[in-house]
Amino acid sequence: MKLLLHTCCAPCSVYCIQSLNQEGIQPVLYWFNPNIHPFIEYKARRDCLIEYSKMLDLQLIVNENYGLREFCKNVSEDIPNRCQNYCYKVRMEETAKYAKENGFDAFCTTLFVSPYQNHEAIKKVCEQMAEKYEIDFLYRDFRQGFREGQATARELGLYRQKYCGCVFSEEERYLRE
Repeated sequence: MKLLLHTCCAPCSVYCIQSLNQEGIQPVLYWFNPNIHPFIEYKARRDCLIEYSKMLDLQLIVNENYGLREFCKNVSEDIPNRCQNYCYKVRMEETAKYAKENGFDAFCTTLFVSPYQNHEAIKKVCEQMAEKYEIDFLYRDFRQGFREGQATARELGLYRQKYCGCVFSEEERYLRE
């Protein structure tokens, strides 16, 4: 199976890649995350993923779209629901579209590893995009491996972010402290 794996960051990809490899699937990684801000954070996550993909000898496709202005324009009216109404949709749509246009059999995302994401909302968006672009969506619930993957990422010295990605998730992180 030729699988395009949308990848939000290297640490979240660790368990997903290991799990898929155990199934005999070697994914092609896909970086498209215009929700990550500020730029220094975007760059740190992207560059770490580039290095990690080299360590694993995995193909990585980097779709450079920092997207700050587009992000702000699309979430400003409904910040509390930004993940479901914009972030998941824009990333999964671009992933499904790229997969279809470039001969992949299916797509998936590392977002399914995080216990902090709205798993069902992501799954629903992926199913919608699979139907829209007429491509298979490979569903996997990777959450059981989250802690294991994070521990491996720590051992490997991978850059580990402190918040989901956007400026509002960074704000929420500080408000919880």
